[in-house]
Amino acid sequence: MKPSQLNMIRLLRGLLAVCLVWVAFPAVVSADYPYSTNYKSGTGSLVWTQAAFAPEQVLGRDIFIADPNDPSKQVQSPLAQPRDLFIDSEDRMYVADSGNNRIVLFHPNGEFDRILPALEGTPLSNPQGLFVDGKNHLYVADTGNARVVMLDRQGKLLKEYKLPESRFIPEDYRFEPIKVAVDKRGFLYIVSLGSYNGLLQLDPEGGFVRFFAANKVPFTVLDSIKRMFYSKEMYEKQLSKLPPAINNVNIDDRGFTYTVSFGEQLDSEQVKKLNNAGKHFLGAGSNLGPGNNTFGEYRFRTAAQKANLKDIAIDASGNFSVIDGDSKMVSQYDAFGNLLFFWSGDASPNTTQLGIVKSPAAIDINSKNELFILDDNANLIQTYHQTEFGALVYKANNLTVDGRYKEAEPLWREVLHLNAYYAPAMIGLAQSAYASKDFAEAKKLFLDAGIQEGFSNAFWKIRLQWFQDRFGFFMNVFLAAVVVFLAYKMAAKRFPALQNPPIRLRIRSRLLGQLKHSLYVLRHPIDGFSALRYENKGSYLSAFIILALAYISYAVSRTQTSFTFNMEAIKPISGMTVFLQFFLVWIGWVVSNYLVSSILRGEGRFMDVFVGSAYALTPFIVVGLPLTLISNGMSLSEASIYNFLHQGMMVWIFLLLVWKVQSLQNYSVGETVINLLYTAGTMIVIGVLCFILFGLSTELRSFIYSIVQEVSAR
Repeated sequence: MKPSQLNMIRLLRGLLAVCLVWVAFPAVVSADYPYSTNYKSGTGSLVWTQAAFAPEQVLGRDIFIADPNDPSKQVQSPLAQPRDLFIDSEDRMYVADSGNNRIVLFHPNGEFDRILPALEGTPLSNPQGLFVDGKNHLYVADTGNARVVMLDRQGKLLKEYKLPESRFIPEDYRFEPIKVAVDKRGFLYIVSLGSYNGLLQLDPEGGFVRFFAANKVPFTVLDSIKRMFYSKEMYEKQLSKLPPAINNVNIDDRGFTYTVSFGEQLDSEQVKKLNNAGKHFLGAGSNLGPGNNTFGEYRFRTAAQKANLKDIAIDASGNFSVIDGDSKMVSQYDAFGNLLFFWSGDASPNTTQLGIVKSPAAIDINSKNELFILDDNANLIQTYHQTEFGALVYKANNLTVDGRYKEAEPLWREVLHLNAYYAPAMIGLAQSAYASKDFAEAKKLFLDAGIQEGFSNAFWKIRLQWFQDRFGFFMNVFLAAVVVFLAYKMAAKRFPALQNPPIRLRIRSRLLGQLKHSLYVLRHPIDGFSALRYENKGSYLSAFIILALAYISYAVSRTQTSFTFNMEAIKPISGMTVFLQFFLVWIGWVVSNYLVSSILRGEGRFMDVFVGSAYALTPFIVVGLPLTLISNGMSLSEASIYNFLHQGMMVWIFLLLVWKVQSLQNYSVGETVINLLYTAGTMIVIGVLCFILFGLSTELRSFIYSIVQEVSAR
């Protein structure tokens, strides 16, 4: 073969390999965008996905107005500190250009249209909020003038809303409207700067209706302790706690009112979806997804981080997007609050990059599902269009939300083909299988997606069908058992020898007696632990056996408890991790309790503490193992039974440890409590010291290794 032919074959092979990689890993395409798109599964795992929205263009630079000095000429008049944007039903975009005290209009294609003329009398001053109702009336939150104005399409003033007089409005209420929304009845919902009273609701004539959707006051454990120990005078001197203020408001086509807030004690309260009665609809979860306890996502979130949500946009299907002013993260959810996507990128302070927002102030979406984000730092608008992957996910999810599972199934399969780790696709297919009564497949898919409620519901259906199919068999077995029992009773009356079996198996062993004593401890803990000390009812060998059985029970419960009650069932768990967690805590307890008891003049020996602490773990064996087995036959409808037994087992173990200390050390109740508190403190100190020593040993190993490498190199 000629060299030229070989080169051509190699080139074709290379092109084929590139095509195969592109087909097999389509998510690589998202690397072309200046941000990464993610999803978080029900287990909290971070999933990288293809981009749902792609950056398209930047708007707001080409704004030209007539030159005040020469009207025949045009001069550029860029946006200055814009605070809000709104897209109406015809996709016209309105921008509150706060720095220029004006409203700027854009055509649906994004081109600059015009600037609304200045109002006669009192012109706009620092306008910060916009809303357009179904009659194309424009409402402007005119913050500088402490009012809301209603304008027609040409910018003519139709009505002015100021703070109404009402005895229900506090005297110290400051009316500084920054955002406004209007429902189909013409009722206004106004966000006043820093107001913790909630939304100020006015009727179409401007009369006061009520304060709506006020947030709750955060109440911490420290507050409850203060209430217990502080006098009334002391508690009243504390700084008053106020509920978080609402940042923004929006109303969708279905009439639901959405609010976003900053500083909520529970992150699930940062976004609210409320009906006219004030009922909150988000955060509960459903078979469609795990539900959200937080809104405003982070890739790697720390406990100190709080989402600072600036605005919310709702599309025609009820899906909504929120944007975080601190992380610049865009998070998108369906109508139930289930996460679909989130993304952000790193902004450069000196340059403007397509698709990257430096300081998000507002977000909205048009009828074509194109996203618009207002940047009040760069004074422009970033626009995004849906990618094929994003459109496919949204279409499939909307069909699933509407209950059209069969229509959504092929779309979800296509999504899963493109991204095998995208959990909403598994959930959608599980919903389809559940609707088709293929409960086994639905159970498997819900398990893969990490949705406990869906998994439990599918299992409940399987269990019901299994029981119905075998009901006749169970009844026959039951009737046969009753007949045998009655026959035995009748025979025992005629033949008394049947009541006293001639053969009785008795095994005498000291070790078996010691193991059997663990059951006696469960029934008579004070006497049982005393017998360990004074009657030699326990030994190191029996303690090691009980400890081993308790560990096995603990490990089995961590890994084999039904997914219905145990999210760890689908997570990879290291056997060494489980081993260390169990034995380090137990050994830390034994050592700490013995040391504290020795200092506090306890009477127990180390052997007594060791053996007694092992015997106190017996509930792990007698309750934990059966409960693990039973859990695999239970659904969430029996969750109260499972939780009662599981929590009861933990309380039982705790009480046994308390009685162990009291009995073996010969303490009073007060001395026992002090011993336990000191023991807990000692365990914490030992844990901190071990952590420090481990860190130092790691550094020492690294230092020694670097020295060895340096010496070897020379």
